[in-house]
Amino acid sequence: MLAILNPLMRIVEIPMLALQRMLGINRLAWAFLAPNLILFGLFAFLPVILNAFYATTGGDNVLLSDRPDVGMRNFVQLTDCGDFLDPNTCREDKFWRAVWNTSWFVVLQVGIMVGFSLLTALILNREIKARGFFRSVFFFPVLLSPVVVALIWKWILQREGVMNAFLDWTGIGGVNWLVEADWAFAWSVFISVWAHMGFYTLILLAGLQAIPRDVYEAAIMDRASAWRVFRRITLPLLSPTMLVVLVLALIRSVQTFDEVYAFTGGGPGTATTFIIQYIYDRAFAQSPRLFGLAAAASLLVAGVLVILTLVQFWLNRRNIDG
Repeated sequence: MLAILNPLMRIVEIPMLALQRMLGINRLAWAFLAPNLILFGLFAFLPVILNAFYATTGGDNVLLSDRPDVGMRNFVQLTDCGDFLDPNTCREDKFWRAVWNTSWFVVLQVGIMVGFSLLTALILNREIKARGFFRSVFFFPVLLSPVVVALIWKWILQREGVMNAFLDWTGIGGVNWLVEADWAFAWSVFISVWAHMGFYTLILLAGLQAIPRDVYEAAIMDRASAWRVFRRITLPLLSPTMLVVLVLALIRSVQTFDEVYAFTGGGPGTATTFIIQYIYDRAFAQSPRLFGLAAAASLLVAGVLVILTLVQFWLNRRNIDG
């Protein structure tokens, strides 16, 4: 095998040496990074730039050359409200209902998911029987497609589903889980936590295992209580990993679409309509297709995500410096 590889590597070495002499050793890395940077710019930065142009145009034509310039009109339409706490007073009331639904969803979903992920990681980090089995069980839902997750739970919770069959059997009686607004929203939060908790548990578990064991041994020798060890050792040393989990969970939660859309379709009414579904409906599902309005809404969401991420980094740096 080496007899075949050695001549091939010598052939590859010739252009690499020529490229190194031409660019220099310090610039050679950019030659290897260039293909990835080009693809990243083509499929990440270019759409953002195009989106910014669409946000300042109107009409339902796709080509920018066929779209009239409207300036900041789309942003004004989205933010035209008598009372931001009451979507009924807003010109684009469905947008603000989606904003408030998304806000409550993010608070509940991120809080519950991070809390349970941390608790699960702490348990799975202990010496328990069948630890590898339980780790795989908690991670298994992450491997499922979001649409598959939604359809499974829709089958369980529909009026003639498994859950109501069990409740009828026990004599409690079935509930219209997907028809009542509060229940539909609550189950949307639960399903999202169930589907993604394993991923964040795995990250936190890796962070826990990176903490040196001798720190805990010293705490045991000092007869520190379990709560004191958790508060004074585990949490401070796990804070960088917690920051990663919070940022990823926040971004994922704000961008929730596929699971909830396949589960409830945004209903009943607008009870589970979130901001990404609003953008999708305005741009692709409704007529006329208001690409400019959808683009403006997406830019507002991106701006909020950037601000929240920077605030989290600032709080983490402040805690470290303090």
